[in-house]
Amino acid sequence: MAAPAQHPLNVLFLCTGNSARSIIAECVLNRLGAGKFRAFSAGSHPLGHVNPLALNLLRATNYDVSGLRSKSWEEFAQPDAPALDFVFTVCDNAANEVCPIWPGQPMTAHWGLPDPASAEGSEAERAFAFADTMRMLTQRIGIFVNLPLTALNKLSLQHQLDEIGFLSTMSAKEPA
Repeated sequence: MAAPAQHPLNVLFLCTGNSARSIIAECVLNRLGAGKFRAFSAGSHPLGHVNPLALNLLRATNYDVSGLRSKSWEEFAQPDAPALDFVFTVCDNAANEVCPIWPGQPMTAHWGLPDPASAEGSEAERAFAFADTMRMLTQRIGIFVNLPLTALNKLSLQHQLDEIGFLSTMSAKEPA
């Protein structure tokens, strides 16, 4: 990344269903990276709806959810799709799938997180799983938006992106 970008950098978050983690990541980056980044999300096998617990959490934390939808990653492999600068997988299944060829030859990294939609227990315990996912994504995205992109060569930047994906996914209530 030699020169400063004259436009927001486009970032795509991928997950299999595009109903929770990738949707949350899209919202968080659009807020934390406003003006510098433009986030999108998609899935390899989109569920066709956003998880209600993800929507509830996003609304409760004052995110605009009006334009959110579960969509296929194929939308971003079309010739008229935004040129992507970064693609991050946030679930292990999507990371292991063969991805389309992305316009713009983006940098990629895997930032896998547990699926909050698979959490079991009471409504409060399931809501906590979503909040914990949002906490972890906010931490990772906060580090990402503060990287000195123009000062890093491609190899150094790739190393930083990979390191963000290795940040602990330990829950806030698990012992260290």
